[in-house]
Amino acid sequence: MITETSGLHHVTSISSNPQRNVDFYTEVLGLRLVKRTVNFDDKYTYHLYYGDDVGTPGTVLTFFPFEGARQGRVGRGQTSATAFVIPEGSVDYWIDRLESKDVDVDTPHTRFDETVVPFRDHDGQPLELVTGTSDIEPWTDGPVPADKAIRGFHSVTLDSLNPEQTSTVLETLGYESIAQDGDRTRYKTAGTRASVIDVLDRPGAQRGQRGVGTVHHVAFRTPDTQTQEEWLAPLSEIGLRVTPQKDRQYFKSIYFREPGGILFEIATEGPGFTRDESASDLGTELKLPPWLESDRTMLEERLPEIETAITTGAD
Repeated sequence: MITETSGLHHVTSISSNPQRNVDFYTEVLGLRLVKRTVNFDDKYTYHLYYGDDVGTPGTVLTFFPFEGARQGRVGRGQTSATAFVIPEGSVDYWIDRLESKDVDVDTPHTRFDETVVPFRDHDGQPLELVTGTSDIEPWTDGPVPADKAIRGFHSVTLDSLNPEQTSTVLETLGYESIAQDGDRTRYKTAGTRASVIDVLDRPGAQRGQRGVGTVHHVAFRTPDTQTQEEWLAPLSEIGLRVTPQKDRQYFKSIYFREPGGILFEIATEGPGFTRDESASDLGTELKLPPWLESDRTMLEERLPEIETAITTGAD
């Protein structure tokens, strides 16, 4: 019987202009655009995926770019920060890089013996770079030197409306509480990457508001559909209502909203992003699921054009 997830699979957020989104995450952060498709629940909106060379689960940050959507407000009931791993010794490089690109960067600080560099993207979404180790090899054809490049996710921070019940859900998923610092409790699973979740307890803080610059959902990884199905019983036992399985082409998904207000997903590790593109061509063309292929011409005319002028080699 399944007893724990391996860690994060992906994080999906809401953004504004798709071109600015591509420019920031590829040219500034040095991630690879591994898939351009559409939101399967809103086919007139892109779904853009960024990660390592092939979009390994545990590295993938995805976006629904809704042009003209209202600005969100990060607060309780939401994921309040998404953190990436960077190598020890790379903090000064990243501060210089982000500042040179006019990114809104905060002063680095120490959290649980790790150096944290908080910053925000062009839509105001809170992000962090955290020093540490990872089994992920970075994308080497981007603008960031390999010895400084991002190596997948470190963690997400959940600003829960009900930290005690969020803790119960995380423990059901196999996470254990390992440390506490003020209003922040750290949870960890046994996975080798993207295995950390921080939960905040801020009862007097302002509630969040969904919109541009906020996280839509957080996904945890599971090996396959069999193990995914095994999660239904323990999640139901703690009172969670889980959706039927949804086919996301590159993985299968189930969803549930935990009592702290955050939408969770459990996603399979396969079949992966190379199911409809070669590894060398990832992210270069609009890919549609079979049930939307008849709409391709219409969608290509309606969706805004995206250019990916990647700077190859470190800058």
